[in-house]
Amino acid sequence: MNRPIRVMMLGLRSFPGVQGGVETHAENLCPLLVKMGCDVTVLVRSPYHPSGGAEEWKDVKFVRLWAPKFKGLEAIVHSFVAVLYAGFKRPDILHIQAIGPATMTLLARLMGLRVVVTHHGPDYDRQKWGRFARFILQLGERVGMRRSNGRIVISKVIADLVRDKHGMESALIPNGVVLPPLPNSIVTLDAFGLTRGRYVLLVSRLVPEKRHLDLIAAFKQANLADWKLVLVGGADHPDAYQREVMQKAAEAGVVMTGFQHGLALQELYANAGLFVLPSSHEGLPIALLEALSYGLPVLASDIPANLEVGLLAEHYFPLGSIDVLADKIRLQSIKDLTTVARESTRVWVTQRYDWRDIAEKTVRLYDSCLGAN
Repeated sequence: MNRPIRVMMLGLRSFPGVQGGVETHAENLCPLLVKMGCDVTVLVRSPYHPSGGAEEWKDVKFVRLWAPKFKGLEAIVHSFVAVLYAGFKRPDILHIQAIGPATMTLLARLMGLRVVVTHHGPDYDRQKWGRFARFILQLGERVGMRRSNGRIVISKVIADLVRDKHGMESALIPNGVVLPPLPNSIVTLDAFGLTRGRYVLLVSRLVPEKRHLDLIAAFKQANLADWKLVLVGGADHPDAYQREVMQKAAEAGVVMTGFQHGLALQELYANAGLFVLPSSHEGLPIALLEALSYGLPVLASDIPANLEVGLLAEHYFPLGSIDVLADKIRLQSIKDLTTVARESTRVWVTQRYDWRDIAEKTVRLYDSCLGAN
């Protein structure tokens, strides 16, 4: 088509500077879609986008729609309202992020909209969901994958799942990462009493599948002199798991910074001695890619999504194995990583997971959906 492709996106809270993997994905992807000729509007949730806040960012437009800030209802209610809004506005493509919001795919199709769904991972495997919520998420996966005009998956693991469970092929378009600047400042380190190169870092939401308690136990067992453990991130909805993590962290002297972004997060990444991701569930872990983009040594649990990143075996440990993780933390803490090695890691990950390539593939999928009968 000669005019820009009008894309409307839903399934995320808001951005920039909003915690979450899908939010980070959209924050990086949407401005590039605009540069490639799309007119992008993101339908954001009211609790995360204050009234009177920005209506546009990097030429990406925002429309703030109401959503209840309640874990069991937030995504589904907002998605219903957003699809009705999209039905009225008639975009060329309605792009739904994640399988929870994808429960509205059939409604969108009945309203005559062309729908693309990105599958970020089988969220029904997350520990925080009860039986009914898991049923809804499984329904969202089924409807989203079988009834959409186009399907995107962010890893081969998810592509295989979609093929095996639903008999559908999908476009494999992973998460990406940008080559970040390495800040010289250490203001955030000073604020939290940290020493450059002498702390273990985890950046994630406070949810059970990130396995913070495993890392706290392993770090305590590693018994590193003059090192600290730093947990960056918060909980969207305070719960028993958050309280348990905070209690165990306080007992072990762990530094909890809360959610960080911008320069503060850059400083925390750039100056860490080691990044650890002990999670039991991932789609394709953006935080791990970000750590690698800063050239950090990393350790990750050996779940399929983490293995797909393609690191050497020494960077993985068996999921839930406190003893092995403690040993590997201790071993990594005495390694001297050269500047050349760090730069090589930075180049490797940003070439392998390039956002511009990701955006180009996304636009091609949009074109194919618009060209289909």
